[in-house]
Amino acid sequence: MTELADLAWPELPDRAILLIPLGAVEQHGPHLPCTVDTEIATALCARVARRRDDVVVAPPLPFGSSGEHAGFPGTLSIGQDATETVLVELGRSADAFGGVLFVCGHGGNAVPLRRAVAKLRYEARNVRAWGPSGPPDDTHAGRLETSVMLALRPEAVRLDRLEKGVTRPLPDLIEGLRTGGVRAVSPNGVLGDPTGASAQEGERTLAVWENALLNAVETAASDVMM
Repeated sequence: MTELADLAWPELPDRAILLIPLGAVEQHGPHLPCTVDTEIATALCARVARRRDDVVVAPPLPFGSSGEHAGFPGTLSIGQDATETVLVELGRSADAFGGVLFVCGHGGNAVPLRRAVAKLRYEARNVRAWGPSGPPDDTHAGRLETSVMLALRPEAVRLDRLEKGVTRPLPDLIEGLRTGGVRAVSPNGVLGDPTGASAQEGERTLAVWENALLNAVETAASDVMM
């Protein structure tokens, strides 16, 4: 695996694809650490970099737009406008690379990320974004993320604190989330049910996401070759 943190500038692979993990620092229920999104994005980038020698992984951007979680301690957010600005400037600065792929582990970054990528592509830059997907009734600190964290860093999962949260599909909660944030719809901060999570399920999910991210990298790399 090639990480930017390990390279001096003359060692950069020619026209490599730069993966930039995007995360968040925000509450993830009573049982998961506040860095879940960053850890997942970083782990997926590392897995793909082991499979392609034309990929370089940047240090993660750990802060993003997490205002919907502001009702809980531990949440640190820079908001949508700042997130968009940071991503645009990062993309503009990466001209030494053949392309940039933002790998986003936090759904709250979706709007500023979409705007930033649109602006960068309008400027004729090979910039794309990718993020993992999951079921609409298990979107935050539920079984999916808990299983993935059990696969990645099991010691960080407080198994004695697993609590079911609200399990209605996200589209049914969106108005409450917009007006009152996560705390208004789920007092414990969980959107899903983490009970029954397992490392085996987490590893299967990671494998699916890894292959999907690999496909996104291949698309970005094909533009470099054109």
